[in-house]
Amino acid sequence: MGIFSRTRDIIAANFNDLLDKADDPAKMIRMIIMEMEETLVEVRASAARTIADQKEMARHVAKLDRLAADWAEKAELALSKDREDLARGALIEKKKAADMRDQLRSEIVVLDDSMRAYEADIEKLQTRLREARSRQTAIAARLESAENRVRLRTLMTSERVDEALARFDQLERRVDYAEGRADALSLNEGTAPNLADEIAALAGKDAIDDELEAMKRARADDPLKKEG
Repeated sequence: MGIFSRTRDIIAANFNDLLDKADDPAKMIRMIIMEMEETLVEVRASAARTIADQKEMARHVAKLDRLAADWAEKAELALSKDREDLARGALIEKKKAADMRDQLRSEIVVLDDSMRAYEADIEKLQTRLREARSRQTAIAARLESAENRVRLRTLMTSERVDEALARFDQLERRVDYAEGRADALSLNEGTAPNLADEIAALAGKDAIDDELEAMKRARADDPLKKEG
């Protein structure tokens, strides 16, 4: 495919249609960008060659101008010496130089038109390239977002997550139990017995003392127990 037809195809391409039909939009946009970059390099290279050709032709035009002027002077000199034959020959050479000069000038005009076309194509290609790169960034962001959602959904529906959550529940129950024990132990720490508890303790002590005395008296009254 020629450089001009490739350039026209790229400029006229509909990115949306290409991406909609692609199995892998990210890969397709990369291929489009590579194609555009290569085409842009080729267009610029062609433009550079055209500029070089124009400069070379301009130098030849200047030489032919000087050559035509030189033959015109020679024709004048020959005619002044009554050498019409030489003057005629000089004028013929002058015409050859002028004809070549005019031909080169017409070719330079054609190259000027080509240069304007190159400049327009380069500008359009650069615009399309910026559009493609922007689209590439958007596609990459959307693709990353979609992949992240897939990973998140896969993670949330995984049995490993359920097992991890169950282990967290067990740990929370263990913590609750430990905290409950600590709270229960702290209830009796540093609490002094109240008045009723102290009186009850005294009453209990008196009852034990009375029972002990009764046992002693019973042993003293019983002769058998004394002998034992």
